[in-house]
Amino acid sequence: MPRLRTPVIAFAGAAAMFALTAAPAQAAPGDVTTTCANTATPAGYVDVSWGYSNTCGGQNFAPNIKQIKQLTGLPIGTVVQACGSAFYPTGWVQTSSYYSSSCVAFPNSGFNNNAWTLKRVS
Repeated sequence: MPRLRTPVIAFAGAAAMFALTAAPAQAAPGDVTTTCANTATPAGYVDVSWGYSNTCGGQNFAPNIKQIKQLTGLPIGTVVQACGSAFYPTGWVQTSSYYSSSCVAFPNSGFNNNAWTLKRVS
């Protein structure tokens, strides 16, 4: 089993590296990209999930990557699920809040509401 674990970990790390993007500036409406957590969420985006990857450093398995979704350009009436770890853009309203295990951005953060349902209103 140890022989298989090393190649699998190396492959997963390489796949995560290709998935990480530095500049989501050319993303289409609704596109989701992955970035290191120490990168600020750009205007017009929301965080949609958090996780851990060796690619972004860290050794304590705390969340250090996040997926972000481009909201700019989505039509009025669109509903999305987002983590509460970044502000949502103007023109969107929060219709509910809830707990999501994929939105745990900090270790030991409890089971408090950490996610939103958002709707585009203008």
